[in-house]
Amino acid sequence: MPCILVIDDDEQFLGMMDTMLKLGGYEVLVARDGREGIRICEKTHLDLVITDVIMPEMDGLEVIMELKRRFSGVKIVAVSGVGGRNGPGRYLEIATFFGAHSTLTKPFSQEKLLKTVKELVG
Repeated sequence: MPCILVIDDDEQFLGMMDTMLKLGGYEVLVARDGREGIRICEKTHLDLVITDVIMPEMDGLEVIMELKRRFSGVKIVAVSGVGGRNGPGRYLEIATFFGAHSTLTKPFSQEKLLKTVKELVG
């Protein structure tokens, strides 16, 4: 069973992702910030990391760069729901440039999430 790490500073989002991915048949770990996520990567073989882009401490772009540098085999999905002048698209575009394999704009459906995960890890 593929193991997926979800990194996000929003507890509700983490709970929702945990439930949706487990219902999809995946093993799920969660981290509340980028630093915790990297520590988990050091200890556990992961097939996929799903990371929010905008977080305190270590943001998702830093997480993506660190994952690419230290754990090149792991697949990465960047997620963002940040509004504002640039909207989430700009952040997700940068995340792809830094090495994310796929992106999702919050909010997204369970169907869209599981389709994206399946394309990356089966």
